[in-house]
Amino acid sequence: MQDTQTRPLQLNDLHRLAHALRESAQPATLFDAVASVAAETIGYRLFTIMAYDARNQEVERVFTNMPGVYPAGGRKKKRGTAWATQILHELRPFRGETAHDIRNAFDDHMTMASLGLGSILNIPIAYDGECIGTMNLTHVEHWYTREHEDAGVLLGSFLAPALVSRMPFHADSEPRA
Repeated sequence: MQDTQTRPLQLNDLHRLAHALRESAQPATLFDAVASVAAETIGYRLFTIMAYDARNQEVERVFTNMPGVYPAGGRKKKRGTAWATQILHELRPFRGETAHDIRNAFDDHMTMASLGLGSILNIPIAYDGECIGTMNLTHVEHWYTREHEDAGVLLGSFLAPALVSRMPFHADSEPRA
């Protein structure tokens, strides 16, 4: 968790993530590595990774740095909101720069405010043209920038294999061409 200083993303960070992908004890090894690099290069107070279940239009928290407040396994319905359209369907990051932005987008805004969180960066994790999850970083007001979005998309792409491995396989689904 970084509060005041971060540094630009470097090639060595990508090497760290590539090596983490090759290690055993997945997905925890990879989630920890992505959280570490994100702390150093983007910064956050709260960091979560959510898997997206498109059939039920809900997300499930699969990683968190604050399990006492935001435990793994927590689920949220994400249907019919501007946030869901932007992240889950259009695959565009969401950056809320103030507590007001968070209040407009999230039901749990009071919990975030009580933790001193006033800005948020949600990165859609995509595979094969579809959202499979999100990487979420939350910090003090006005923390995140466009450069953080770009770094987040790159870091988040390393999460795709772990999130794909969680996807249910449906016998009634047609194979994709």
